[in-house]
Amino acid sequence: MKGSLIILSFFIAGCFIGHMDSVPAWLLNDALSTYTLYALLFLVGMSIGFDSHCWQILRQMHIKVLLVPIAIVVGTAAGSLVAWSIITDMPMRDVLAVGAGFGYYSLSTVIITNLGDPVLGSVALLANIIREIVTLLCTPILVRFFGKLAPVASGGATAMDTTLPIIVKFTSERYGIVAVFSGMVLTVLVPFIVTFIMT
Repeated sequence: MKGSLIILSFFIAGCFIGHMDSVPAWLLNDALSTYTLYALLFLVGMSIGFDSHCWQILRQMHIKVLLVPIAIVVGTAAGSLVAWSIITDMPMRDVLAVGAGFGYYSLSTVIITNLGDPVLGSVALLANIIREIVTLLCTPILVRFFGKLAPVASGGATAMDTTLPIIVKFTSERYGIVAVFSGMVLTVLVPFIVTFIMT
């Protein structure tokens, strides 16, 4: 819980500082956050690389490791259908397309917008950003109550990049390997599934 509060505090402070006009221009550069993410991924990759058993772990799992992204796809679709049953004034197709972003807000938003629905694209952006933020803030709680695969499922496609450091911190390098594999599979699936649903 302490870890989540620290992350939330930094997030709120970032929002507050970003809203001020006195922030130096170099801090508002998108490239800075991208390079910071690269540095985090490099450090996480090093910690996984130091573990000589990581590839043995992946080989030991065999077909089981494929079940993680498959379960995430099925679980996300089921959750989207539950949301659709609550949001009665929105077509099922639209709700499923938003859910099929799996947290990959930049790509799913662009695809949905380019297919002719910019409003739904904005909904996809918000929904998938919220999914990422929930994973970043609630990983300790998810691990405690639902197990070490819970933040991997919650993170979706982001489990291979933005949410990977927090997943590794509260689980282990073993689950970090699973998170990277699952995130890669979901990232590849996003354009196909979203396009299929929308068309």
